[in-house]
Amino acid sequence: MDSIFKKARQGIESVFGDEKHSHSHIGHVCDHLHPDGHTSNRFNSFAAPSSGEVKWYVDGCTYFWAVAEALERARESIYILDWWLSPELYLRRPPSLNERYRLDNMLKAAAERGVKVNIIVYKEVRAALTLDSAHTRTALEALHPNIRVFRHPDHLPTGYDLTSELGTTFNHLTNFDLARASGNAIKALYGTTGDIVLFWAHHEKLIVVDNKLGFVGGLDLCFGRWDTSSHPIADAHPTNLDNIIFPGQDYNNARIFDFNNVSNWNQNKLDRTKSSRMGWSDVALSLQGPIVSSLIDHFVDRWNFIFQEKYKNKNPGKYQAIQSHHMSTDGSLGSKADEYLDHVSHSLSRGMSKLMSFGQDEEDAPGGEASSEYSRIQVIRSCTQWSAGHSTEHSIANAYIHTIENARHFIYIENQFFITATSSSQHPVTNKIGCVIVDRILRAHEEGEPFKVWVVMPAVPAFAGDLESEGALGTRAIMEFQYNSISRGGHSIIETLQKRGVSNPGQYIGFYNLRSYDRINTGSGMARAEQRAGVSYERARKEHDDYVGAGRYPRGEESRGTGAYETYQRQAREVKDDTWDSVSSCYMNNGESLVNVPWHGDPEEEINAFVSEELYVHSKLLIADDRVVICGSANLNDRSQLGTNDSEIAVIIEGGPTVESFMNGEPYEVSRFATSLRRQIFRKHLGLLPHQPCDEPDTNWLPINHSPNEYDWGSPADGLVRDPLHPNFNNLWRGTARANTEIFSRAFHPVPNDHVRTWQDYKNFFSKYFIIPSGEKEGCKGNATDNSGKVEYGHIVREEFPGGVQEVKEWLGGIRGTLVDMPLDFLVDVDDIAKEGLALNSFVDELYT
Repeated sequence: MDSIFKKARQGIESVFGDEKHSHSHIGHVCDHLHPDGHTSNRFNSFAAPSSGEVKWYVDGCTYFWAVAEALERARESIYILDWWLSPELYLRRPPSLNERYRLDNMLKAAAERGVKVNIIVYKEVRAALTLDSAHTRTALEALHPNIRVFRHPDHLPTGYDLTSELGTTFNHLTNFDLARASGNAIKALYGTTGDIVLFWAHHEKLIVVDNKLGFVGGLDLCFGRWDTSSHPIADAHPTNLDNIIFPGQDYNNARIFDFNNVSNWNQNKLDRTKSSRMGWSDVALSLQGPIVSSLIDHFVDRWNFIFQEKYKNKNPGKYQAIQSHHMSTDGSLGSKADEYLDHVSHSLSRGMSKLMSFGQDEEDAPGGEASSEYSRIQVIRSCTQWSAGHSTEHSIANAYIHTIENARHFIYIENQFFITATSSSQHPVTNKIGCVIVDRILRAHEEGEPFKVWVVMPAVPAFAGDLESEGALGTRAIMEFQYNSISRGGHSIIETLQKRGVSNPGQYIGFYNLRSYDRINTGSGMARAEQRAGVSYERARKEHDDYVGAGRYPRGEESRGTGAYETYQRQAREVKDDTWDSVSSCYMNNGESLVNVPWHGDPEEEINAFVSEELYVHSKLLIADDRVVICGSANLNDRSQLGTNDSEIAVIIEGGPTVESFMNGEPYEVSRFATSLRRQIFRKHLGLLPHQPCDEPDTNWLPINHSPNEYDWGSPADGLVRDPLHPNFNNLWRGTARANTEIFSRAFHPVPNDHVRTWQDYKNFFSKYFIIPSGEKEGCKGNATDNSGKVEYGHIVREEFPGGVQEVKEWLGGIRGTLVDMPLDFLVDVDDIAKEGLALNSFVDELYT
């Protein structure tokens, strides 16, 4: 084993032999490296192309509502794959009115109906992550014998004395601690199996209900993911605690405090009267039809592999392998012929008169025409020996490369990360998706054709509040890899395009972030309620959250208890106050002008009630030409794309019902599914969707087996985003991003920011104004002297607004949606933003790619 770590110091690819190759060189064939691969299937996926119906969900509110509907109607089986699963998660809000829709309650009710519930979650390294998968397993399995939970992989520590190197606090390590640790310490933390160091994760998100309804995408069933498309980041309700939307750990801003002790629902140190939450932007799907067979195959394959590897001997008799008509008796995937016949059977049962082309390129289709009702869909994944017991599969990467190469008009990418390479000079980054993007843009440039690439990603890819702190080393490492992929370092996409004759790469490709603002309702209504009750709002709120979290929320007749919650509620109901609890609707379509939104209390205190935070982009989405969609769990980085690292699952969707549209001003036929998803997302980012309350469902909140997506075709807002290559749309997109960026920059001085080119700029623009989250494990600390005259992190910089609150509201009133420019000049004059004199060890360096 020591030899493996010696090799790793020379590059992680030495651990895997030749398996860590680019996976995405144009024209490069790597079949010989995957002898057990499914070379007969498109993209070398384990699953043949199939068909089905599909429905999109933009953000967690609608998605979790649909999942709750499916779980409530389950009668036979529920399969769940998650990176993290929180049993106490409320799938519908507000929690005070939706106790039955808490995830553990829903799974227990299903199990009591006789439903078999099988769940696989990632078994985390406890010293590095706070997921507490052990709590997930014990909490859920205690509910009913029909619920079974697997955790994988088992990390096998070597016995190395971690305390000798990292001290006694190694159970709560920061990225900085990991980055400075030796190879032996990393090996001891993550463990090994065979010849593989297990610092990769199971990252898949998949649900299958009753073998006929599937869900895939970017959303785990866990804390911090539920959000509406309006993305409110304030949640104070001083006149009625029952209106709280984000209780307990679900009100999270990991840039201030990361999740901690997640088995304790109410373990949350954020003061909601001072700090905002961090919004969560994501995309997921529901599917039905023949394609669900491939999703079942994948889950059963994973379950049976883990059963054979771990639970068959560890807990004999407690768990069983899953038998599927798509699987052979030993649990391996059945023959392609059997799978094909099964798909045909499903299709014929739907009354299809002709066989599907099953997603091949049109010129390669075996004959027949695609059904106008079904889309062509194929399941793709990333997996290898450690994660699935198979030779490496990287069909997700193959699908990305194929789709980008063959795009005719545009590529839209929305992803949590953007780490890729244009050449082998960008070691240790290996995937060459960036190379393919460059080549596609060059082809358009040489042919004089319009072509656009939009990339939307988080401003800060991890969660450190103070980017200058030691604890932010890992975040800065990721940011450096991303900037070297995009615009600096000598081999980035933008630099490569410039070297090859594209003088203005911005004509073809743009990078964007999302940011939101809100106002915390700390006006006079809260003070009056507190005075009447003799109880602070935060004390009462915590007791409310404890009721909700413990599943003993008072229902029916008003409680007559004497606790802080009951006392506060009785008095708060007598307080009349029309101050809004959130103002996020103001930047949505037809929202009220911010200057007209009422506030009762000190006008100067209203200034301090405004807060802002990055809107965290967690989607894993690619849309091409309004005809192709790739959506799933895979990030755009080596971890997700190579197959040897994190395990992932996604689907590629083409064809299906069409609508007439326009592309660059010319008539153009598009996929109804792809274009409506793209238009919905663009409108959300631009503030062209109406405000979305959390408790007003429509048909888009239901699973695909209830109804397809509804979309307001031809509406004025739709018309603004219909043609993504039209100059008017380009002006709208760029103008909105530019205006929002300027407004946020003056009001909140957020970082990253183009005004910050050096660490001294960072101090002058950011540090001098804010009480900054320190990155310490116990949370925010502040030195009274250093913090004199400063405001809480994320609040208005008062010095910018001599005109007071009226000037603030008029200024913020110009924000539309959440789209902002990505600051490509942030710390551009710093030689090495990640290390600043520190050396990342070779193992952790790989973790960040």
